Amino acid sequence: MNGLSVIVKTTTRWVIDFIFLYGLFLTAYGHLSPGGGFPGGVTIASAYILIMLAFGKEKLYQNIGFKTISRLDCTAALAFLAVALLGFAYAGPFFVNFIQKRLPGTDFELLSAGIIPICNIIITLKVSASLLLVAVALSAVRVVPGGTDEQFQAEEED
Repeated sequence: MNGLSVIVKTTTRWVIDFIFLYGLFLTAYGHLSPGGGFPGGVTIASAYILIMLAFGKEKLYQNIGFKTISRLDCTAALAFLAVALLGFAYAGPFFVNFIQKRLPGTDFELLSAGIIPICNIIITLKVSASLLLVAVALSAVRVVPGGTDEQFQAEEED
């Protein structure tokens, strides 16, 4: 049997979309309220980890594969570097808020922070992909205390 009980699977189906949307909310409004890229990324990664725990890692691999997660992790790191270098190219110093310098917005508006929301989105992708890679790596290794994996599986079948 893959995953956990029917109760856990049903509850996961009910709450998974809300967890994912809350992670997106934390990312989108991170420059106006508490939140941002890191808590948004952790929340989104926890949604995928919950899918993996409730339904088994095969269900996670159906939704998003290991190569996709790894590529997303690397792409987010390169995108973060690109934003920093664009600040260097357009406004002088490394990682300067070049959008805010050229187009100052209204305070406390969603698009008023220049590159900060862009950085929040990139950090969300990086953190969620990195944490998901850690969870996938930990799920690939099974440590059975006091015996071998074959003995554990034989006891599970009895």
